[in-house]
Amino acid sequence: MSRQPRQAQISRRTKETDIQLELSLDGGPVVIDTGLGFFNHLLTALATYAGWGLSLKAQGDLEVDAHHTVEDVGLTLGQALAESLGDYAGHARFGAALIPMDEALAEAALDVGRRPFLHFEFQWPQPVCGHFELCLVEEFWRAVCQRGGLTLHLTGRRGRNSHHLAEAAFKCAGRALAQALAPQTGGPVSTKGML
Repeated sequence: MSRQPRQAQISRRTKETDIQLELSLDGGPVVIDTGLGFFNHLLTALATYAGWGLSLKAQGDLEVDAHHTVEDVGLTLGQALAESLGDYAGHARFGAALIPMDEALAEAALDVGRRPFLHFEFQWPQPVCGHFELCLVEEFWRAVCQRGGLTLHLTGRRGRNSHHLAEAAFKCAGRALAQALAPQTGGPVSTKGML
C-alpha cells in the first residue's frame, strides 16, 4: 500500500518577514538562505541529520536584529511539519539522540505527538557566533514546538565552544526527528488510540 507524500509548502509574509519554505520528510535537496550565515549552517545540519529535503528562503528585518527572522522561520517550519504529518498517525512518534562535536555534547529527547512543549537547557560559553546571537536558538525551537506539536527536551551537557555546542544541538535534534518521524503503519502510537 502506498502512502501519501509527507511534504508541505508554506508561505508566510508579515510586516517583519517574508518566508518561502518547502519540506519533504522523506528526503531531497537542502537549500537554505535566511540572510544569517550561522543560522543557515545550523538549519542545514538539522535537515541533513533529519533526512529531510528542505528549501527555505527567508527575508527579514535584519536591520532591527535577527529575532523576527529566526522565530518566524521556526513557526513556518513547525507548520510545515504539522502539515506534512497530516493526522499524526503514520510515524514512530518518539526519538532521542546524544551527539558529540569535539568537546561539546548535546542531547535531544522528542515526542512528535501534538503536545507542544520545550525544555531548553544550554549555557553558551560565547554569546555570539559570527553575528548570530545564541539566545535565538531557544526562540527558534520554541516556535517549532508550538506550531509542530512537538515535545522537545534539548540539553547541552557540556561544551567550551558555542559553535560546537549549537551545531551538536541541531544535529542531535535532527537525529531524534529522523527516529520519531520514521514511517510506521497501524495508526498512532498511543495507549489512547488517538493523538
